[in-house]
Amino acid sequence: MTSDLVFLLGGAVLLVAVALPSLLTRAWLSAPVILIVVGALVGLLPVGSQFAFDPTNQRETIEHVTEFTVLVALMGVGLALDRPLSWRNRASWRTWKATWTLLGIAMPLTIAGVFLLGWWGLGLGAAQALLLGAVLSPTDPVLASDVQVAGPATRHRGEDERDEDGDDVLAEELGEDEIVDDDEVRFALTSEAGLNDALAFPFVYAAIFLATLGPVTAWGWRWLAWDLVGRIVIGLVVGLAVGWLLAHVAFRSRRQVLRLAEQGEALLALAAMLLAYGVAEVAQGYGFLAVFVCAMTIRSQARRHEFHEHMHGVIERLERVLTLVVLLFVGIALTDGALEDLDWRGVLVGVALVAVVRPVSGWVALAVGRWRLADEAHRPLAGRERAITAFFGIRGVGTLYYLAYALSEASWTGERWLWSTCVFTVVLSVVVHGVLVTPVMTRLERDRERLSARP
Repeated sequence: MTSDLVFLLGGAVLLVAVALPSLLTRAWLSAPVILIVVGALVGLLPVGSQFAFDPTNQRETIEHVTEFTVLVALMGVGLALDRPLSWRNRASWRTWKATWTLLGIAMPLTIAGVFLLGWWGLGLGAAQALLLGAVLSPTDPVLASDVQVAGPATRHRGEDERDEDGDDVLAEELGEDEIVDDDEVRFALTSEAGLNDALAFPFVYAAIFLATLGPVTAWGWRWLAWDLVGRIVIGLVVGLAVGWLLAHVAFRSRRQVLRLAEQGEALLALAAMLLAYGVAEVAQGYGFLAVFVCAMTIRSQARRHEFHEHMHGVIERLERVLTLVVLLFVGIALTDGALEDLDWRGVLVGVALVAVVRPVSGWVALAVGRWRLADEAHRPLAGRERAITAFFGIRGVGTLYYLAYALSEASWTGERWLWSTCVFTVVLSVVVHGVLVTPVMTRLERDRERLSARP
C-alpha cells in the first residue's frame, strides 16, 4: 500500500512540475519556490518518511545526484548561449566583458566576504570559513532559469537554407552573426552560472588542504600551479577537443550515417556531456568546465542549425526532472530536521550573502573596466541592469554538491551546522529571488520597450 502511495504521489508531483512553467509565466512565484513548498508538505505526510534522508549518512547519494544535475544544467547552458566566443577574435571576448568581471572580481570577493564573516566575525575555524565561502560562491545554472537566456536561436529547414542549386548549406554560410543576443542581464547571469561552478573547485580544494595539510605554506604553491591553473587548462582543452570532434562528426562527417545532425539524434548532447566529463576527470581536470566548454564548442559549429534546438530540448527536459527531484528532497528535508542545527550564525551567513555580499561584489565587479564593446548590440550594462545582475546570483544545487564532496574528503567540525547553514541559504535564495524575479524582469523589459519606442 505504501509503494502505491509513493507512485501516486510521484505522479501527482511530476504533473505539477510539468504544468508549473506555463502556469507561472506571469506569476509572482517561481517554479522552484512552489516545488520546495510541495516538498515541505510531502515531508509532513505519513508517507513522507519514506523519502527522509540524513545528509551525513547519505552524503554519497546526495553528491552523485547533485553532481549529475549540475552537469545536465551546464550542458544546457552551453547549448543555449547564442553569443559567439572565438579564441582568434578579440572583439568577441569584449562582448563577454560582464562575464569575465563577475568571474574574476565578484566571485573572489564573495568568497572573501563569506570567509571573513565566518572567520573574523563569527569565530569559525579558517578551513571551515573558507569552505563555507567556496561552496556558497557559485551561482546556480539549475535554478536560475527565470533569469537566463531562453534557448538557442536557430533556423529551421525551409527558411532560406538552400543554395541556388537547392542543396542544404550549413548555418555559418547563412551568416551566423545575424543572431543578436542583446539582453545583457540574462546573458551575464547565464554565462556566469555556466563557468563559476567549475571555478569554485580550486577554492573548495584550498579549504580541504587547509583542513588536512595545515598552513598554506605547506601546499600553497602546488595548489596555485596545479589546482588553480593546471586543472582549469586541462578542463578547457578536453572540452574544446571533445566538442570539436563530436561537432565535426555530427555536422561534417564524410559518411552520411555519422552525420547525426541530419538524423536529428539529439541524444548526442548526453553522450557529449558524459564523454567530456569522463575524459576531463580521468585526466585530472575540472569536468564541470569541460562540459560547459564542450557544449559551447558544439554550439559554435553550424550555429543556426536546428539540431542545436533539438539537443537543448532533450537536456532541458532532463534538467526539469532532476530539478524536481532535488527540490522536492530539499523541501522534505526542511520538515525532516535539516535545519535542526541552524543557529543565528548560520542565519546571518545566509542573509548576509543574499542581501549584502553578493550584491555588493557584483556591483563592484560590473562597475570596473568599462570597455568599449564590439558593436552597439552588446553595450555595457546600465545602472539598473548592473544592480539586477549583481542581485540575482541564485544559490542552489551546486552548493549542495560542493559541500557533499568536501565533507567526504576530510573530517570537519560542525558538519551538521554546515549542512543546515547551506540548506537555509539555498532555500532563502530560492524564495527571495523567486519572488522578486518576475516583477523585476517584467519591469526591466517594459522599460526597455518604452525606451526603444522613443523617436
